[in-house]
Amino acid sequence: MPQPHWRLILNGNAAGDDDLREAVSRIRTQGITLEVRVTWEAGDGARFVDEAIVDGVHTIIAAGGDGTLGEVAAGMARHGEATVALPTLGMVPLGTANDFASAAGLPTEPLAALELLSTSDAVPIDLLKIEGDDGEHWCVNVASGGFGTQVTVEAHDGLKKVLGGVAYLITGMFKLGKIEPIQIRLEGPDFAWEGAMIALGIGNGRQAGGGHALCPDALLDDGQLDLTIVPELSGEVAAVFGTWLADGKGAALEQVAVRSRMSWLRIEAPEPLTLNLDGEPVTSRRFHVTCVPRRIRAHLPQACPLLSE
Repeated sequence: MPQPHWRLILNGNAAGDDDLREAVSRIRTQGITLEVRVTWEAGDGARFVDEAIVDGVHTIIAAGGDGTLGEVAAGMARHGEATVALPTLGMVPLGTANDFASAAGLPTEPLAALELLSTSDAVPIDLLKIEGDDGEHWCVNVASGGFGTQVTVEAHDGLKKVLGGVAYLITGMFKLGKIEPIQIRLEGPDFAWEGAMIALGIGNGRQAGGGHALCPDALLDDGQLDLTIVPELSGEVAAVFGTWLADGKGAALEQVAVRSRMSWLRIEAPEPLTLNLDGEPVTSRRFHVTCVPRRIRAHLPQACPLLSE
């Protein structure tokens, strides 16, 4: 059996993490070749993925937050469907909110997260492919629009560093009094909806924006995307939405949200609409979102709640 060959793609903002440095050293003593690449500017993550595949790396590890995970997963997805010839995907959660890692039950300590790669088999997972006016994008967790996107994009970097995911909640509560509804039209298999919304979630994963369960029933391996629409504010919707912001639980939205599950979704808006794809804002008047089954293979805990039985 060949010696394991891993490559860790580290978000430059977390390059000084002492626990990660110690974990990398410990893993190397186990006979595993583990190389580190640090991102510095846009496009580095995708370039490092390309280099890892050319070099025959067995596992690519995204070390950072949801944005780093999304960039690495997208880089892998562009190389085609998951096969034994492509590397597997691992993650060390080092971001502000770590929404994907939290929902998936991934270890929070760097050493435990790296050791999971040796003790778990990689499983095929779905990805969302989003086609807009500027081309093709990929998403591993949640594509969000409306209020949730404004919160994630506008949360101050300094506040996020100090308060973590709470920064999104604070920013959200501040903006609650000035939410502007967005007109959209949605269409999918046996589904259609048109109107004004304040929040939109398209889930492969379940939560976004610092722990808010926008798509609480989404699964990574069912070949379906989960859709949540929160209609424009009324007295009832405003109260429920405020409760959801405060506790982050998806159950509060059940009273007002429109939910559905489908393999693809078409979105049209009279004005440019911004979707946040794992931390990457993408703007277009039209989007076509497809759930691509089993696109890559990822290392997840055995009892991961995002996997079907």
